[in-house]
Amino acid sequence: MTAPPPSLRVLVCGSADRGDDGAALQAVAHVLPRLEPDVRVRLEVRRCIQLDAADVIEVADGEACLVLDTVVGVEPGAVVELALDDLADRGTIGPRSSHALPIDQVLGIARAVRGTLPRGRFVGIGGKWFGFGQVRSRALRDGMADFEGVVESAIVQLAQPTLA
Repeated sequence: MTAPPPSLRVLVCGSADRGDDGAALQAVAHVLPRLEPDVRVRLEVRRCIQLDAADVIEVADGEACLVLDTVVGVEPGAVVELALDDLADRGTIGPRSSHALPIDQVLGIARAVRGTLPRGRFVGIGGKWFGFGQVRSRALRDGMADFEGVVESAIVQLAQPTLA
């Protein structure tokens, strides 16, 4: 028996050795084991230290996309969730992993190449400290349970197969 093709690509951004920047990695490590096996089998999880347009361009037709990252420009520890189209159009938050280009430009390039962005969302948590090491700020630690809850909910919703 072969596994069904993935219905959701999860792009986990950040660097575990840069303080709050490792929040998405930590969240995924806690959330994945809690998911039902029938949800996990529909996931394709990819790590991307720095989000690039190619990461979104490569999402297969019919596959949804969830981008997880730490965010600057919001209250540390606060969780933000936006549709990818809204993030591309507004670009009002600053995901930590978009170093080369702002997020609206990264998604704009992906949209231009693909014709449209994949169905999906961005979920982030506000970060405060990005120095070297694995120590997380108190604000981020306090918001991690909420972040993990939103990540888990987004995975379950987006991994549902869509009717063609």
